[in-house]
Amino acid sequence: MQDRLKPFFDSNGVAIIGATNKPNKLSYGIVKNLTLYGFKGGIYPVNPKVDEILGYRCYPDILSVPDPVDLAVIVLPAGVILPVIQDCEKRGIKAITVISGGFKELGPQGEALEQRILQFVKDHDMRMVGPNCVGTMSLHTGLNTTFISGVPDTGGIGFLSQSGAVLGGVVDYVKGKGIGFSHFLSLGNEADVTETDMIEYLGDDPHTQVITAYIEQIQDGKKFISIAKKVTQKKPIVLLKAGRTSAGARAVSSHTGSLAGSHAAYQAAFAQSGVVEVQAVNDLFDVSQALALQPLPKGKNVAILTNSGGPAALLSDSLANNGFTMADLQPETMQALREVLNPSAQVANPVDMLGGAEPHEYERAMQLLVDDPNVDVVIPILVPQALVNPVEVAEKIATISESTDKTVIAVFMGDSLVLEPRKLLHRRKVPMVVFPESVGTILGAMKVYANWLAKPTDETATFKDVDPGVVRTSIDQALHLGSMGEALTRPLLQAYGIPLIPAHIAHSEDDAGHLADAIGYPVVMKINSPDILHKSDLGGIQLGLNDKAAVIEAYREMIVNIKQKMPDARLEGVLIEAMAPRGQEVIIGMKRDPGFGTMMMFGLGGIFVELFKDVSFRVAPMTRSDAYDMIHTTRAGMLLTGYRGQKPADLDAVVDTILRLSQLAVDFDKIEEIEINPLLVLEKGCLALDGRVILRQSAGLYGGIDEKNLIRE
Repeated sequence: MQDRLKPFFDSNGVAIIGATNKPNKLSYGIVKNLTLYGFKGGIYPVNPKVDEILGYRCYPDILSVPDPVDLAVIVLPAGVILPVIQDCEKRGIKAITVISGGFKELGPQGEALEQRILQFVKDHDMRMVGPNCVGTMSLHTGLNTTFISGVPDTGGIGFLSQSGAVLGGVVDYVKGKGIGFSHFLSLGNEADVTETDMIEYLGDDPHTQVITAYIEQIQDGKKFISIAKKVTQKKPIVLLKAGRTSAGARAVSSHTGSLAGSHAAYQAAFAQSGVVEVQAVNDLFDVSQALALQPLPKGKNVAILTNSGGPAALLSDSLANNGFTMADLQPETMQALREVLNPSAQVANPVDMLGGAEPHEYERAMQLLVDDPNVDVVIPILVPQALVNPVEVAEKIATISESTDKTVIAVFMGDSLVLEPRKLLHRRKVPMVVFPESVGTILGAMKVYANWLAKPTDETATFKDVDPGVVRTSIDQALHLGSMGEALTRPLLQAYGIPLIPAHIAHSEDDAGHLADAIGYPVVMKINSPDILHKSDLGGIQLGLNDKAAVIEAYREMIVNIKQKMPDARLEGVLIEAMAPRGQEVIIGMKRDPGFGTMMMFGLGGIFVELFKDVSFRVAPMTRSDAYDMIHTTRAGMLLTGYRGQKPADLDAVVDTILRLSQLAVDFDKIEEIEINPLLVLEKGCLALDGRVILRQSAGLYGGIDEKNLIRE
């Protein structure tokens, strides 16, 4: 991987095919950028109509370019690019960047051309960035194949973007702010080199401390999770995902499907791979800068040092919203603060030194705060005053920060007055923001990454006491139906070891009465129909039937009422079930995601699941810690652990059920959606009270399982 992508960032020579001597053209900007930032390799413009560009000899074609050359940047009309790439391959060039547009972003014809190019690239073991991109730059080698004006400072943030416009805007935004970058990468259509490829490359790059990304779509979700899991053990990935809403998603039949919006799979993948997700571009770089410059917080106790009360109040709210608390300063600390600060200063946290606080007061007070064992994080705030030099304050803050391993983030409010302090602080490894509300977001993101690093690693959970043969037969028999109601779903769940409430099918009122006698009263009656998935909506559930007469009467009424409400529904009798004991109701489900595959859901169950939307998702296959995490991120999880004096429910039984359903879904990709709603969780054990399956019509007959390795009980 490293060797094949290396020429995009550390090339021996670059050919710019389609270069021009016209300053208003993109290719001219690329040649110019290659000359400006210290790139030491060969620069070879290619254009048969021009003799030289910016003092560099122009070559008529790529075959005429001398050694050394290992990267070609192409800026030509889309229709002529394939033969040019073929010539690059003849020349021995295996790395190409296609700046030009005119491909799949324009429709089917452009997509077909892009696919022909991609096929040639793959057939000849080449790598291609783009097409329809801005190019790439390495701040450490000076290799800049973009046409963007200017570059940011050199540092440890590697930024990749699927949008060239976002990348260009970011470069302009961060210039002059002292935020240091190792790479800027524009990926465009990602026909070949993807965001995951670049993340893997930057994961091994010694100059990159933090990987930062703006993405719109991940092409191979499973590969992304696998690579990101490895990379985040070494360095953080901070990611901004566009298109987080599920607007335009197709209608679905299950609760799981309706709640699995377009962003749910991404959030699950990020949680399982240690990726830190942010919600805005400014957060992307505030968080990345803090991760690049500062140690992770060792705890959640924060001390604020300020010359103004208002910003401290805003900061306190931001901290609380992100899981941090105001530190209780030791009495000795507060006494020492009284001795070094204005007598009118407030020495309890937040420490308000008042508007006229001098640089030496910042230095002494901050030293006392970092020395306090109750403090994990120190946030100095400066609102610039006429008589106080902000640069001197920044100098003192940086000096103290360099002497401690506690997390320090500075807040200097303003614009022109804080330009120089910002550069000084960033140069001395103290991240600075201008708005106090940003700090909570930054610390929250740092805490997410710290928790990920502290999380124990475990293996994917698998069970051997399962019978895939039963599932295969059941799916085969129900394929023509398109879906499987509770009666048909029960054998699937039972085959994978999921505990069920006792139940039997009755095809007449007499059958219903006899079965109820056998099960024992009270019983529950449910309509059995392949056309009715939400039974309660049509009056298809009757609870607490206490004798045979009540059962027979309920049967008659249910059949008549449902025929009136849904005349075309196929009615296949009823299910008679034992009345469940008291417990907590949750939902466990699965839905196929086009990018990430098998996506599991957990949340508050029963009829209120879509009303409260208290759900979380993870991508299967899963580990036990994945299952515990998805439970604990919901309010349903809080209820299971014994909320407000209630007895805790059997969390381990829920985890087992999640993992067993996950394994069932992974083994059989013929299942499009499956859910248990509700799963009744007891003090000991759990019971599936209802279930349903939506079948796919396009997968292989038996799904993804390898029949040669079927494990039978």
